[in-house]
Amino acid sequence: MANTAKTKIKRSVGDHVIDTILIIVMIFLGIIMLYPMWYELVVSISEATQLIKQRGILLWPLGFDTTAYRLVFKYPQLLNGYKNTLIILGLGLAVNISMTCLGAYCLSRTQCKWHRFMTLFVLITMYFSGGLIPLYLTVRGVGLYNTIWSVIIPTAISTYNMIILRSAFSTIPESLVESVFIDGGGHWTVLFNIFIPLSLPAMAVQVLYYGVGHWNSWFNAFIYISDVKKQPVQLVLRKLLITGSNIDMGAETANIPNYEMMAKSMKAAMVIVTTVPILVIYPLLQKYFVGGMMIGSLKE
Repeated sequence: MANTAKTKIKRSVGDHVIDTILIIVMIFLGIIMLYPMWYELVVSISEATQLIKQRGILLWPLGFDTTAYRLVFKYPQLLNGYKNTLIILGLGLAVNISMTCLGAYCLSRTQCKWHRFMTLFVLITMYFSGGLIPLYLTVRGVGLYNTIWSVIIPTAISTYNMIILRSAFSTIPESLVESVFIDGGGHWTVLFNIFIPLSLPAMAVQVLYYGVGHWNSWFNAFIYISDVKKQPVQLVLRKLLITGSNIDMGAETANIPNYEMMAKSMKAAMVIVTTVPILVIYPLLQKYFVGGMMIGSLKE
């Protein structure tokens, strides 16, 4: 047995060649995906006078200048946009997680009345929807237009995320649920004391998916929110990117040399400022991500 355990599997030359090719391909794909972010970082800290002459690929900063970041943080709409985004993120996650947990719990209870019908009814929404115009008319009709709730309520629940959480809930032994009912507990006790604590990896996936969705979302705000003071930071970023060099900073630009050349660096700095927070959060949830996704892929 000992000799058998120490026996190594012999690999052919072809296996090593395939491994080498796969490694090269993955490195190449990694560079392709990482370079855009690296490019924006390099542009944001380069000197505007040198950057304006640069053409093509940029690998290293051209000098070092943090003026773009100082200007961006003084941009009138940035802090207000961040505040709105954090409000949308906080309220949105609360609504998303609550609705998803309740829906997933109901779908995981196979003994409930009309269980098959409700499951089919929910799954249909993954493939068919009313469309953008009916949704817009509905948002206006119920009085949500130009409010923070217009970007929260229409996206209150994702069918895909609910199915993942439902699969996680379905893996919990039924004996635990029965023991709660025997002790006099109810469905709320089962959900909050049994299902949610035992499904933390899947819950972390929900937080990550919904959180990234709210943080990156600008289209819904573009359609439903016309008040500049209520718009999230991603919509502010979009406006800044398409404004070009006509960036109104008021009196802040009076004593800044080569201000017109700073537009490119400012846009890159804005991209970094609005992207870094979500990149910092991801490593904290990454250890739960694979486990939560694997749970969602299991069949009953």
